[in-house]
Amino acid sequence: MDFRYAVENTEILIPPSGMLETFGNTLLDYILVSESMDSIDSCHIRTGRMKLQRPQIITPAAYSQMLLEGFGEEARKYVQWLAEHEEDVHILRYGYTLKRESFSEETVSRPIEAILQDAANDVRSKKDPYLALVRGVDDPWDVCLVRLFWEVVRNSARKNIYDMAKQHLFEHKQAGLSREARQEIESAFSAAARDSSLIQQLGALLQKHNVFEVYEDRFFELVNRRRTS
Repeated sequence: MDFRYAVENTEILIPPSGMLETFGNTLLDYILVSESMDSIDSCHIRTGRMKLQRPQIITPAAYSQMLLEGFGEEARKYVQWLAEHEEDVHILRYGYTLKRESFSEETVSRPIEAILQDAANDVRSKKDPYLALVRGVDDPWDVCLVRLFWEVVRNSARKNIYDMAKQHLFEHKQAGLSREARQEIESAFSAAARDSSLIQQLGALLQKHNVFEVYEDRFFELVNRRRTS
């Protein structure tokens, strides 16, 4: 069986409602249910986590080398097929990478519809914006995860592009900064906004790139927020 069979038989029953972070990593949890190929009324339930790293703007030539750590050959073929056929595949040029983390697998002797119903109730009760329920195939099941990833990317693309354009990341240089340095700074701002103990580290980074005056207003906004909190 190849990736086409898996793609055609993948159904994202409960997609994640959250969008991918533009300037930080995103952790996406999944529950993948598939019928066993070896026995009737037996299913495999795979749960795990995908780590999607912050978008990186890279050249079209480099984009085809997108890394899918822990994924099989059919999953890689599917990504290549997307590169050749999908109009919206430009989002992959931002360099999202995938990792399978916190993986577990169990076999349950119950009809798949009953398993899916229980799983759906569990997902809805958790109200986690980064948890998805997928009905897929047993082999190659990792292609089902690429299918999930692709849908999340497409749903997040407009916001990610807007955020990056707002920070002039599609320009070759701004204020003497490379794209990579600007993305590093934006990631540091996001981290400092969540954890005020990182503000000093952010200031050092701005000084390192000799652009403190460019970001001065945003930097002191974080400082003032820490003082009033």
